[in-house]
Amino acid sequence: MNERRTLSWCARILAVAAACSLAPLSFAAEAPGTKNGEWHYLGGDSAHTRYSPANEINADNFDELEEAWIWDGASFNAASGRSTPSYIDGMLYTVAGPRRHVVAIDPKTGETIWSYREPNTRRYEYSMRKDYGKGVAYGKVDGKGVIYISSPAFFLTALDAKTGEPLKGFGKPVPIEGFPKTGVVDMVADLGHKYTPYEGIPMETGYITASAPPIVVNGVVVVGNSHEQGYNQSRIENIPGDILGYDAKTGKLLWKFNVLPGPGEFGHETWENDAWKWTGDISSWAPLSADQERGIVYVPTNGATLDFYGGFRPGDNLFSTSLIALDVKTGKRKWHFQLVHHDIWNYDTPTAPVLLDVQMNGKTVPIVAQVTKQAFTYTFNRVTGEPIWPIEERPVPASKIPGEKLSKTQPFPTKPAPFDNQGLTEDDLIDFTPELRAEMIEILKDYDTGPLFQPPLHRDNDEGYKAALWCPGDIGGVNIDGPAAADPTTGILYVTSRKHCTTRIIAPGAERDAILEEPTGTTIADYAVLSGFGVRGPDGLNMFKPPYSRITAIDMNTGEHLWYIPVGETPEIVLNHPALKDMDIPNTGTGRAAPMTVTSELLFYAGDGSDGTPYLYAIDKKTGEQLGKVEVPERSSYGMMTYVHEGKQYIMLQTGPRLTAMALADY
Repeated sequence: MNERRTLSWCARILAVAAACSLAPLSFAAEAPGTKNGEWHYLGGDSAHTRYSPANEINADNFDELEEAWIWDGASFNAASGRSTPSYIDGMLYTVAGPRRHVVAIDPKTGETIWSYREPNTRRYEYSMRKDYGKGVAYGKVDGKGVIYISSPAFFLTALDAKTGEPLKGFGKPVPIEGFPKTGVVDMVADLGHKYTPYEGIPMETGYITASAPPIVVNGVVVVGNSHEQGYNQSRIENIPGDILGYDAKTGKLLWKFNVLPGPGEFGHETWENDAWKWTGDISSWAPLSADQERGIVYVPTNGATLDFYGGFRPGDNLFSTSLIALDVKTGKRKWHFQLVHHDIWNYDTPTAPVLLDVQMNGKTVPIVAQVTKQAFTYTFNRVTGEPIWPIEERPVPASKIPGEKLSKTQPFPTKPAPFDNQGLTEDDLIDFTPELRAEMIEILKDYDTGPLFQPPLHRDNDEGYKAALWCPGDIGGVNIDGPAAADPTTGILYVTSRKHCTTRIIAPGAERDAILEEPTGTTIADYAVLSGFGVRGPDGLNMFKPPYSRITAIDMNTGEHLWYIPVGETPEIVLNHPALKDMDIPNTGTGRAAPMTVTSELLFYAGDGSDGTPYLYAIDKKTGEQLGKVEVPERSSYGMMTYVHEGKQYIMLQTGPRLTAMALADY
C-alpha cells in the first residue's frame, strides 16, 4: 500500500529525465576524506557531499541490514543527537552531551576507547547551545592525526587522535584552573573584545559560542561560531561572529575575517545609523565547506541582531545571511553573495554549502550550491563567485512596523526552481475535501498572508490580524536537521525540505525585556519578538496539501529537477480521519526532514512509517523509487554517515543520545 502511494506521487515527476541524465562524469568518485571507506569530515569530504563510494550494502541485500551495535551517550548526558561521527584511520570520533565530550569509539564493537572533557567555566554555563555539537575536525601534524573541536565556551582544543591527550605545543596555557597546559586556545581572546578568561565577554555586550566543528584546510584550522538565538533577545548590542583562522600545529592566530565591516572595509556602507559600532551576530553556526585544492573555505552566515526586527540597523547589513568565500592562507574575501538583504525573517543559512564539479557545454565547471530556508538553491562558480544561472533582484513587500526599513528587493535565483513552498495562496492549502479547505481558509482570515518575504506584523496592527504568516517559515525549506547530500559522480544534489510557515508576535521591546530580564546597561530595541505559535489545519491536520516534506533530486549540470518523493509515510492522523477514511490518499510524507547519505549504489534516508515506527529507507538515485526499508531502533536525526571497517560497511544513525550502527548480518 505504501509503495503504491509513493509511486502515485512519482507519476507527477520527470523520472524519464532522471534516468536519461545521470551519465557518470569524468572526475573521481572518491573525494579526499572518503577514500577507502573513511569519513574524515562532518560531511564526509570537505565538499560536504555526504557521499561515500562504499558499495557493500546495495539494493539486493539492503533488507538484510540489522543492528550491529549501539553506543549510548547517557553517561555523557547526551540528549539532542546532532553530531555526525567521523571515521578516520580505524577509529570513530564524535562529540556527546552538553559538555561536548570528545569520544573515540571502536568502529566494530561500539566500545568507548577514550574521552576528553573540557573543564567547567562560567562561559560554558551561560552558553545556550551546549548540546548542539555537530562533530569534530581532523588534520595531521608532523604525520600524526589530530582531532580538533570548538566548545560551547569557545575554546579550540587539539587532541592526539590515538590517545586523546592534548597536543603538545598547541596554543598557550589557559589561566583557568583545571585546563591542560597545552593543546587549548582561548578564542574569545582573539575576537578583540573586553573579556575575562573565566567569565568571557560581558553579557551586556553579548556572548559567543560554537555548535559546528572547525574545518582544517591546508594546515589552517578555520573556526566559525554561534550566538544566542536572535528570537531570544531584546537588546540591540551584540558582538560580531568574526571568522578565525589558526595554525593547525601551533594554534597561532593567523587571521580574523570581520563579518561586520568597519570604516574602509568592503561593505561598510551597508550599515547605517553607525550600527556597526555596537551590534553584531552574523555568526556562521552552520558547518563550513572547503575546496582543498584551491585553498578556499566557504562560510554561510546568520542574520544580524535581532531576529524579526532591525529598525536600529538600517541598510543591507553585509555580511549577514550571506555566503562568503575566503582565502584560507590570508582570511581575505575572494567573493561573497548576500542571500537576504537586511534579514529580519530568521532566514539564516542553516547548512553547509555543497561543492561539486559539473558538466556544462562540454566543460567541467566547479560550483558551490547553497540550499536555504527560502527553498532556493543559490549556485555559483566556486572560484569566481559568478552565479551559474541568473539571480534576479525582485520587489518584495515593505514593512508596516514603525521604524523598520526593509530592502525593496531580494535576490531570486531563476534556476534551479524552488524545491518547496514559497509564499501562501489558497492553492497551497489542504485539499482532501472542499470542506476542509474551506475551514482552513476561515482559519487564515486571522493572519496577514502573502508572498515570499512577507514581513512580520506588529501585534497592535490596524488591520486587526493576530499576526503575519510568512512562508517558508524559519523552520521550513531546508534546516539544520536535514542537510543536503550530493553524488559527485553525477552532479546530482539531493535536498530534503518541508512545508512550513512562521508567525511571531512583535511587540514593544520593553515587554520582551521584562520577560528576559536582560542585564542592565543595555539598549532595548523599540520592538522585539514577544512570542510565536504555529498554525494548524482543521482537526489537527496539516494546513498544507501534501507532500508535507520531500526529497528533491536536482541535476546541477542543468539546474533541472529530476524527481521528488515524500519523506516517510502518511501519518495515522490522516489515515484515520473520519472524513478521509474511504479516500485513496497518496503518500503525504510525515512533515519531518530526512537525514541522508549517498553511496555509489543508493540514497539512504531515515524516516517514519505511518504509525511512527522509525525506518531506514533505500532509494534508487536515478528515479526516486523506494527499493527497500528496514526498521531501526529509534528515530534518527541529522548525523547519518557510512564507513567501511575491516572490509565491512556500516551505516551510522544518530538516534537521540545514542549511535546505532547498522550492518549486514554475518552468516
